[in-house]
Amino acid sequence: MRDIHHTPGAPSRRTVLGASLAAAGTGLLTACGADSPPRSNAKPGGYVAPDGPEVAEAERERGSGPVRTVQLTAARTPLDLGGGTTVTSWSYGGELPGEEVRVTAGDTLALTLANHLPEATSAHWHGIALRNNMDGVPGVTQKAVAPGADFTYRFTVPDPGTYWVHPHVGTQRDRGLYAPLIVDDPKEPLSYDKEWVVVLDDWLDGVDGSTPDKVLGRLRGGTRHRRGGMASRMPMGAESKLLGGDAGDVAYPYYLVNGRTAKDPSGFTARPGDRIRLRIVNAGGDTAFRVALGGHRMTVTHADGFPVRHTTTDSLVLGMGERYDVLVTAGDGVFPLTALAEGKRASALAVLRTGSGAVPAADVRPEELDGRLVTADRLRAADSVALPSRTPDRTIRLRLTGGMATYDWAFDGKPYSPDQRHPVREGERVRTEFVNTTSMWHPIHLHGHTFALGATPGGPRKDTAIVLPGQTVTVDFDADNPGLWMVHCHNVYHAEAGMMTVLGYRAP
Repeated sequence: MRDIHHTPGAPSRRTVLGASLAAAGTGLLTACGADSPPRSNAKPGGYVAPDGPEVAEAERERGSGPVRTVQLTAARTPLDLGGGTTVTSWSYGGELPGEEVRVTAGDTLALTLANHLPEATSAHWHGIALRNNMDGVPGVTQKAVAPGADFTYRFTVPDPGTYWVHPHVGTQRDRGLYAPLIVDDPKEPLSYDKEWVVVLDDWLDGVDGSTPDKVLGRLRGGTRHRRGGMASRMPMGAESKLLGGDAGDVAYPYYLVNGRTAKDPSGFTARPGDRIRLRIVNAGGDTAFRVALGGHRMTVTHADGFPVRHTTTDSLVLGMGERYDVLVTAGDGVFPLTALAEGKRASALAVLRTGSGAVPAADVRPEELDGRLVTADRLRAADSVALPSRTPDRTIRLRLTGGMATYDWAFDGKPYSPDQRHPVREGERVRTEFVNTTSMWHPIHLHGHTFALGATPGGPRKDTAIVLPGQTVTVDFDADNPGLWMVHCHNVYHAEAGMMTVLGYRAP
């Protein structure tokens, strides 16, 4: 494992709402400048508090392995995107992506986040079933880490897989604040020679005066206000049959693989015949990527960190927040790893090199992009992680609502407020139905749990699922991690507009 040892706008709706900390069930959270977790035994409203005894007991049951100490510094910094393009943005340790955090399942991660940004921030551990008061959601599980302050996130990392870390404050995730979190399996069943971590992103911060907050302001102004100024960031006609029509809200000037544009791509070197494990993460704000490796077929082994029955494909599609692990056997030559920005007439590129040859053109389109495409609903969970069949004890039905004209994305027509609660009880099998009444697709993410995709046994274990327009996606999960947990669209602009809510465990 490589530990990280770096030296060092206007408030969003979430920042304003979170600052009050008046919502029932949040507990009496202390300021995040100390090394210890916020403490409270209060259970306002009859819900388990993020720092309550039930949460502490669940953490004790996870055990405590070797402590991995990591330092992560969030700061404003210049970033080289390649091809002569340099922007000033916010990042972890001055790198894009931030250097990977690597631990072994069962370890205790003690990561100190030092905030050198001009506004408060946090760190959310996307996909990890961790203790609730370390989940990094200001206004729900902690107070945000103030500028100039630091906070140590300390928790047991229970499950191997591919995960990532990013803020849960405003539109910060659509800057450069993200890094892969790789959790190694001490009993790794896969056999491979090399590993390639691939992080996809859409980029606009610092380009011609663009910022995510300005883009959100334009989107909230509605379609009638798209002309002038930053109109170039507001796409019209971003269409994808795969995604059911409208592919996204934002036209980004750049699409990146591992922080580099297609004109100056990042590369990975191997030998012909090497078996390579690719860990692919979509860290984008508003873009689904269709991914293919030219001249190769991919064998899907994991979805959102959890193993699936091995499935061979030519290409994959990843919504924001989704991760897939695949195995490939490297050919001899130079091959494009192309990430097509679905419906946006652009792509990102990285290069696999195992022999001599020229770097592929920036706009190369491997024929595998038009070949067999595997989507999550076609995958099956590996037997070792399949959710046992059980009749649900509770069903939660969430309607996805809103539209572009007034940019009023929400669940059940109610914009997010931190006092919202959808109650569950520990030990229940919970079925959740995401009913998309909108004309757009949404990648929905559940914190602190993995669910089985689909209402029939054997669905892949995931924490993020694409819900197409006019369709209903049903997921089942076991309520085995007490606390207050976000459910939200992982389109950063939809979430900030209001498509978020909270699932709360009732106190015993």
